[in-house]
Parts: sequence; C-alpha cells; structure tokens
Amino acid sequence: MKGLVCLLLLLETFVFVVQHQVDGGLNENEISQQLRSEDGRQNPPQTDTLRDEASTDSQQNYHLFFTDIHAALRELTATVTEQKVNIRELTATVTEQKTINRELTATVTEQKGNIRALETRLSDEMNKKNDEISNLTLSQVELRKENRDREIAFSASLMQSGSGYTGPFTTDFTLTYRNVFTNIGNAYNPITGVFTAPLKGAYMFRVSVFGHGPTTATADIFKNGKLMVAAHAHQPEEGLNSSNGVVLILEVGDVVYVRLWPNTRIFDDQYNRNTFSGFLLFPLR
Repeated sequence: MKGLVCLLLLLETFVFVVQHQVDGGLNENEISQQLRSEDGRQNPPQTDTLRDEASTDSQQNYHLFFTDIHAALRELTATVTEQKVNIRELTATVTEQKTINRELTATVTEQKGNIRALETRLSDEMNKKNDEISNLTLSQVELRKENRDREIAFSASLMQSGSGYTGPFTTDFTLTYRNVFTNIGNAYNPITGVFTAPLKGAYMFRVSVFGHGPTTATADIFKNGKLMVAAHAHQPEEGLNSSNGVVLILEVGDVVYVRLWPNTRIFDDQYNRNTFSGFLLFPLR
C-alpha cells in the first residue's frame, strides 16, 4: 500500500514538474513543498517516520528523474543545434545553386541572342551575296552582249582560186578582196572591198602587196576618200613585196578601203600574197 501511494505521488509530481517546466520552471524548494502538500492532502497525518521515509524516497526519485531529463535535454539540444547547422549549410548551398542557375540562365539567354544575331547577320550576308551574284550575272550578260556587238574583225585576200595579175590601170583602182578568211561583225563587204565602221572606236588596218619586177607594186589605204598609208615595192626583176598598217579613229559609217596605184600591178596565187585586214581595238564614247 505504501509503495502504491509513493508511486501515485511520483506520477502527480512528474506531471506537475513537466507542467511548470513548460510554464517557466520550478526550483527544488517549490517541488519539495508540492510533494509535502500532496503528501498531506493524500494522506492524513501519520507518524513522523512514515513522512520522513516518503520524503527521502521522493527526493531520491526526483534527483534520478531530473538527471535523466537534463541528459536527454542536453542530447536533444545538441541534436537540434547540429540540425540547425546542417540546415544553414543546406540553405547556403541551395542559395548558391540558385545563383549559379540564374547565371547559367542569363548566359544561355545571352548566347541565344548572339546566335539569333549571328543567324540574322549570316542571312543578310547571304542575301547581299545573292544580290551581288545576280547583279554580276546580269552585268556579265550585258557585257557579253556588248562585247558581241564590239567583236569586229576581218581578213581577206585577193583571189578565191587560181593565180594572176591585177593591173595595171590608168587610174586608181579599188581592190576587192574576195577570199574572206574572217568577217566578224560583217563590217567588210567582199563585193565592194569596203569596210564600214559599225561603232565609233579605234581600229587597226593592214595591207600587203606582192608583184614581179620591173613593174612597181603599190597599194594605199584610204579613209573616206583620203589616203592614209601606202605599201610600195619596186625593183628591176624577180619578186617584190611590201606591207603597211595604221590605227584609225572611225565614226559610225566611216569607210576604209584599198586602192591600187595607176600603172602598177600585183600578183596573187594560192599562197594569198595580197591581203587586207582590220579589227576594232576598243570602242569610244
């Protein structure tokens, strides 16, 4: 019976201590007073020996109980402190990772902007190059067309076949070079022997003559009825030859041709010894 009473007193004391620990804590005198109060309330006055025994047991149990409580609280406090440190470290790590993620996001955004700017620049460059290529192609087409219009050249000899003399005549005689080698631009007329300039420009002309002595062989290049240069050859016997050339500035429609001097003759055969040729050096504006 005594043991049961002590056990009930201890349980009530434990509840009281815990409650007051929550509310603000008790000191040992208050706990002793509470124990005596509870002892007097639960048990009518007994002998002094019984009260002393109960008081001694209660104090012993109190010291054991609070020793365990304090140890548990210290261990719990150490654990909580350690967890707080871990939480602070984790919080710092998370904050650092967030900062890194923001920096990475900013870097990726910047790189995307750079890539878009580069793509735009490349697209503009490609469009520009395509336009240049198109313009160059059109320019080349126009240049080819213009060059075709400027491709003017001819070369011809006197006789188409056989051999024989031309001349002498009592007056100047316009020679017709009928054996045409080249007539680019069709500016030379093999029927009349006359070259007509289709473009204003600088032209190069050349004439060659061949004959037999003692008769003189002489031919002149004329421009619009005016003598420019002469190819003249003379010796007492055997073959003789001469040549000459000139660069002329011609307007559209100007004519150039070759005339044989009076009382001279030239000889031609399959070797095409007498020739007249010309070509456009470059056009003029």
